Order: sequence, then structure tokens, then C-alpha cells
Amino acid sequence: MELEQMTPRRPYLFRAFYDWILDNDLTPYIVVNTSVYGVLVPQEFIQNNQIVLNIAPQSVGQYLATNEQIEFNARFSGIPQHIVVPMAAIEAIYARENGVGMGFEDEPQYSIQSESLSSQPEQSKSKPNPFRVVK
Repeated sequence: MELEQMTPRRPYLFRAFYDWILDNDLTPYIVVNTSVYGVLVPQEFIQNNQIVLNIAPQSVGQYLATNEQIEFNARFSGIPQHIVVPMAAIEAIYARENGVGMGFEDEPQYSIQSESLSSQPEQSKSKPNPFRVVK
């Protein structure tokens, strides 16, 4: 079976790192590419087509992670918001306290989705890495 025919790895790696970060009593943060179709976040907190979100259980409500997206309720400046982040938009997950985490590589399944769903130009692949990657 060709890679393009397989399900994306990102949801599985995301859930593993999320659990690992929580098991070590750290705070999971995600970096979201807000130009990906389907992202629902407060626009006023977006910088350079990115937003960093705290997804710790004590910071969010009604958290749900599927293979397609994560969604939850959170407060931004005291205002309740419903957040939706497609897996294709999650660029990284890391622990706030020490920066340890993982950046996600492009996967062909998401490239095909974004080409068909979004008319936005593809983001530059040479972005600075804001965290330490586990090797």
C-alpha cells in the first residue's frame, strides 16, 4: 500500500504526545496554521497565520480529539469560544514548561485536502522552530 493511500500519521502522533506531556505533569500547547480551511479560532490572537493554544484539560472544556480534528471550549480574554482545529492545521505540539515536543511534517493526505478545500497559497516550509524536538 502506498503512503498516499494510508491514513495520516498526525492524529496518532498528536494523541501520543498529548498523553505523554500530560503524564509528565506538563502543559500541552499546539501551534496552529490558521490559513488551513476549517480552523475556527479567535481572529484577534492570530499572528503571521499562526496561533498557539493551551490545550491542557484544566484550560479547556468539552475537549474532543478525532482523526480529523480537535475541538474544545475555551475562554479568551474572559469570553467563551468554541475552537475547532483540523488535524491538517496542527503544526506542532509541545510542553510549555520545557519546549519539548514534536513538529509535524507535511503529509500527502493533507496536501491533497488543502489543495481541494483552500485557495490560499502554500505556507513557506522554512519556518523557525519555536521548541525543542524530541529525537
